[in-house]
Amino acid sequence: MSNRSFKVRFYDTEVYKGKRKTTYTVRWSVNGHRRGQGFPTSALAESFRAMLLVAANNGEPFDLDTGLPLSQSTPAAEGTWYEFALQYVDVKWPRISANNRKNTAKALTKATLALLRTEVPDRFDPVEVRRALREYAFNKLRRDEAPPEIRTVLSWIGRNSLPMTAWEDTKRVDTVLRALDTLLDGTPAAASSVRRERRILNVAIKYAIRQKILTSNPLPKGKDEDAAPKVAEAVDKRSLLNPVQVAALLAWIADRPRTGYRLHAFFATLYYAGLRPEEAVALRVSAATLPAEGWGELLVHTTEPEVGSQWTDDGDVHETRHLKGRAEGDTRPVPVHPALVAILRDLIKQDDLQPDDLLFPGERGGLLAGSVFRRAWNKARKAVLPEHEYDSPTGKRVYDLRHTCLTTWLNNGIPPAQVAAWAGNSVPVLLATYARCITGQLAELQQRIEGPQRLPGAVMSAALPPAPPAGTPPRPPSSPPRRPR
Repeated sequence: MSNRSFKVRFYDTEVYKGKRKTTYTVRWSVNGHRRGQGFPTSALAESFRAMLLVAANNGEPFDLDTGLPLSQSTPAAEGTWYEFALQYVDVKWPRISANNRKNTAKALTKATLALLRTEVPDRFDPVEVRRALREYAFNKLRRDEAPPEIRTVLSWIGRNSLPMTAWEDTKRVDTVLRALDTLLDGTPAAASSVRRERRILNVAIKYAIRQKILTSNPLPKGKDEDAAPKVAEAVDKRSLLNPVQVAALLAWIADRPRTGYRLHAFFATLYYAGLRPEEAVALRVSAATLPAEGWGELLVHTTEPEVGSQWTDDGDVHETRHLKGRAEGDTRPVPVHPALVAILRDLIKQDDLQPDDLLFPGERGGLLAGSVFRRAWNKARKAVLPEHEYDSPTGKRVYDLRHTCLTTWLNNGIPPAQVAAWAGNSVPVLLATYARCITGQLAELQQRIEGPQRLPGAVMSAALPPAPPAGTPPRPPSSPPRRPR
């Protein structure tokens, strides 16, 4: 469907004489849709009308959305949102991580479906439409590999995508925001997902402004009622595990056939050293200093997040990245509890691992798959925990082992700056995440402030009325004095 038309008709200029001023409105229609533009003087109105007449006499097409001739259209009217989104993906692709690529595709997919001229026809499956956009159109590596049925869907979207001027319409902006806030079935999306997708879309809009396609950012921010929802960053205290629960879970996993001992060491590393799962998966033997007695050390310098082979440049499921929040090549030393030292030494001996080998390889070699250790952890919880604890947030995610470790460090008096250095977080993020979980220090803290906050006895006795003798009935409230007449 073309967004331009040569069918233009002009009407007489309307004059409205109000009490304070007179307004002159130029009237015309494009393809049957009436348009109007008001001016404070007759000269300005006639000048604008003459410009439209000249463009129509010269055979210029008029834009259906703005009603203006092509020569007067803004850059936003010259291209569609879908065309811009494809260009934006191609520009950003080499400079962002595989996980960011996937999240960008998800956000652009929702925005694209919200910026269509008409509803998607019934002949297209809604799930397949989203898949066509997310996995092919906004995936630079797979766009040219789209099968014929996907190309048909994308061709229809390309023809029905609104121009970039749609961002100047507040109703369209609200439609996009509602799309980001909901899932395909209409249920509300998680607050963290909404905030992430709004942030991605905000970056795309800023790119459009730099390219002079848009003049301002229409997305709400700050205290606007439509701004991104707040996300609870603090860890749920109910998700933490106690030592008895961890011991039972690790013992059950260790008894699993074939790779149970290896998964036992993997989970123990998360519990004792507080590593992220993607950091533990990337560990090699050479990164571990494990003395025969006492504490050891892990030198963490690489992470292997699992994002899917369709989003990585080399086609691997994992993407090798530097540490989260740190410069490329940076390292992070982490202390190793003596109990973990013994576990890792036994693992290296049993598997006869060499310095360049992965510390926790998969059953067939290579990196340990997230689906494997998540499935094993879920089975352990179901087998070990009572039903009410299994249904609760207690240790529901593998990541909760890291949360338990960092909380234990903080609760036992390790300075937050040191915990943040070991965990790979900033101090503000650490405190915001674990402040609700810090316990066991209340009595000591109360003692520290009990004396300094106590007021002198003389001041207290002078400020408070004397207490009545025991058994004295309460005095009725005194009535206010009567005003003289």
